[in-house]
Amino acid sequence: MPGVGRLVLWSIYQRDYPLTQSTILFIAVMFMTINLAVDMLYGVLDPRIRYSA
Repeated sequence: MPGVGRLVLWSIYQRDYPLTQSTILFIAVMFMTINLAVDMLYGVLDPRIRYSA
């Protein structure tokens, strides 16, 4: 996502708090989604990893 960091900095400098909050929330959700996808792929790609419920 090119430009997201610049958008956060611009919104902080302009004191646009709703834009700052929504952009940081977007970054956090993307981070968690990517981490979940990687965790799920580890179980598929590496047979040594076993998940127990």
